Amino acid sequence: MVRGLSILFAVVLISACGVRPEPARAAYETQATAAYLYDLTTDTVLFEKNADVPLPPASMSKLMTLYMLFEALRDGRVTLDTTFGVSTKARQMGGSTMFLDETDRPTVESLIKGIIVQSGNDACVVVAEGLAGTEDAFARQMNTRAPEIGLTNSTFVNSSGWPSPNHRMSVRDLGTLAARLITDFPEYYGYFALEEYDFDGRSPSNRFNRNPVLGLGLGADGLKTGHTEEAGYGLVGSAKQGERRIVFVFTGLEEQADRRQEAEAMINWGFRQFVSKSFAKAGDIVTEIPVWLGNHQQLNAVAGSDIELLVPAIGQESMEARVEYRRPLEAPVAAGDEVAELVVRARDMPEKRIPLVADRDIVRGGFLPRVRASAYVLFDKAMGQVQTLME
Repeated sequence: MVRGLSILFAVVLISACGVRPEPARAAYETQATAAYLYDLTTDTVLFEKNADVPLPPASMSKLMTLYMLFEALRDGRVTLDTTFGVSTKARQMGGSTMFLDETDRPTVESLIKGIIVQSGNDACVVVAEGLAGTEDAFARQMNTRAPEIGLTNSTFVNSSGWPSPNHRMSVRDLGTLAARLITDFPEYYGYFALEEYDFDGRSPSNRFNRNPVLGLGLGADGLKTGHTEEAGYGLVGSAKQGERRIVFVFTGLEEQADRRQEAEAMINWGFRQFVSKSFAKAGDIVTEIPVWLGNHQQLNAVAGSDIELLVPAIGQESMEARVEYRRPLEAPVAAGDEVAELVVRARDMPEKRIPLVADRDIVRGGFLPRVRASAYVLFDKAMGQVQTLME
C-alpha cells in the first residue's frame, strides 16, 4: 500500500492560544452509585458516572413496560379504553400496588396512571399478561425489543422491576429509554406529570406521585422513581426550561430525602452550567479537502445543517475543534456526501462528532488527474526512501 493514501488527517480549527483541553475531571459531584445527564435538545451527554454498569433498576424499569404498552397503543393493538383481566398472580403482588383484584377490569388508561403515579406492581403484571399472555413471555419480548431501541446493557425478567439478580439496567439505558418515551410518544408523555391518582378510591395513602421535583417550578414533568433495598433510591427524570430539555438518571442513594436534593441539583447544574455556542450555519465552509483522481483537486467540506452545541459556561478557552477525514479523498464524490467530521472537545465532556458534507459533485478525472496522481505516488515513494536512509 502506498504510504499516505489512507491516513486519518486532522485540521485543528480552534485551540485557544494553542492550549489543549485539560484532562477530564469530575465537573459534577454526586453520591449516587451511577448517574447520567443528557441534553435531549442538542443530543449532548453533560455528565456520566458508571453510566454503562448494569444495576438493579427497581421500579424505574417500569418505563420499559410502559414503552411496550405505548407501542401497542400506537399500533392499534389496544386503545386507552381496552380492558384487561386481573390474575391471581397480579393481585398477589407485593410492594406498591393499585390494590387490584380478580373482579376488576381496569382500562389501559387507568393502568398507565396506576403504573406512573402509584407505581403499581400489580398493574405491570396485568399489562404484561394482557399483551403477551404471561409475564415471562412479556419479559422475553422486552429483551428482544430493548436492543432495537438502543438499550445495550439491560436484561429483564419481569415487568415491574421486582428484585431479581438477573433484572438489570444501566443508567444510560434508562436515559435512552426516557428520551425515547418523550420523542416517540409525545401524546402519552403528559401522564408522567400527574401528581395524584387513586384507582377507585382504594389506596388514599398511595395516591401521590413519588417524583419529588414535580411542581417545584424547575420545569420537571416526569418520569419514574425507583427504590428497593438493593438498588437504593433512584430517579429517571426530565425537565424543560426554555427551548432546552434535559433527561437525568441516578441510582444508589441511601435516603429518600437525598433523591429530591439530587434531582434538584442535577436540574440546576444541567441548565446553568452550559451555554449554547454556534459553530457554523448550514452551508458554511469548514475546511478544504484534497481530492484524488477527480476533475477538481479539492472540495469544500461544509456544514450540512446549523451546528449549535452546548459547551461549559466556564472554561471555553480550553475548547478544541478539529476536522478529521481520510486523506486523500478519492473521486467520484456527490454533493451532500459525508466527507469529514467536525470533532469538538470541551473540558469534562465527551467529544462531539458532527458530519460535514461535500459542497459539489466531483467526477472521476481523465488523463491529467491520473498523471498528477502518479506523480504524487512517485514523490511519496521517494520521500519514504529518503526517510529510510535518514533513519
